[in-house]
Amino acid sequence: MDAPESSNETSPQLRILMLGYKGHEQVQAEAARLRPQIEEFGEVVLCDFEACEDLSQVRADLVIVLGGDGSILRAARQLGYNQIPVVGVNLGKLGFLADLSGDELLAELPAICAGEYRLVNHMMLECQVIRGADEDRPETICQHLGLNEAALMAGGPFAILDVDLYVDEAWVTTYSCDGVIVATPVGSTAHSLSAGGPILRKDVQAFVITPIAAHTLTVRPVVDTANRTYELRVAEPRPGSAVIVDGQSICDLEPGDRVRIRRAEPQFQLIELAGRSYYRTLREKLGWGGRLRAKKR
Repeated sequence: MDAPESSNETSPQLRILMLGYKGHEQVQAEAARLRPQIEEFGEVVLCDFEACEDLSQVRADLVIVLGGDGSILRAARQLGYNQIPVVGVNLGKLGFLADLSGDELLAELPAICAGEYRLVNHMMLECQVIRGADEDRPETICQHLGLNEAALMAGGPFAILDVDLYVDEAWVTTYSCDGVIVATPVGSTAHSLSAGGPILRKDVQAFVITPIAAHTLTVRPVVDTANRTYELRVAEPRPGSAVIVDGQSICDLEPGDRVRIRRAEPQFQLIELAGRSYYRTLREKLGWGGRLRAKKR
């Protein structure tokens, strides 16, 4: 009689999530190409390209995000308070956070499975919109996590907006502007940078407050510690004035609303592999050459 087969098969070492945005034309094709080889290293417990799954209770060791930096932001938002180490496969243009190609991911998977990487924790923000500030019982009407930034935008009809900035409930200044951005170090290289803000190293625990098109020559971006609470208040918002978190409109503003921003408890966890550094990424992704090059005639 043949001996019975052993039932003590070893289970896959890693539990893996695969996320992406189905609207990106390459995502599903690349997922189909990569998944069989990824499954040699672990079990794909969930594959979601609709951003519809609740990941708050999902147990996993690794998240593979297919797409670009927008897909990374979407994944961070979807993970919510259950942040899991992320590696990004860049199918977009910039790839500041998602900087591996599909083939590079496959080449690096043995090292990732062996723990041969650096896990970099990135500060996230928590944005609340509080309504009824002048009433006895103000109400928090929405609360969202963000990785890049929270912004208060004037919207149409594109008139100047007066925005009061408070830090730890102390009034700081009033901006006459098109909007104000409160960005994390990760977000300092996004919209804030385009608006003239400084670059913060990704492990700095600070926010940068950047007004957009401020109507004065003396206003400059401000960097302050992440230990503080920041509030943006608009007494008379314009029609279409809104709060934007990581590119997503979360709330239209009404008179007296307070937009409160503080450091979030969870941190976004990004896997950084050997040979890839922050300044290399700045240099290569943002064209940070440091000198002018003469054109060849």
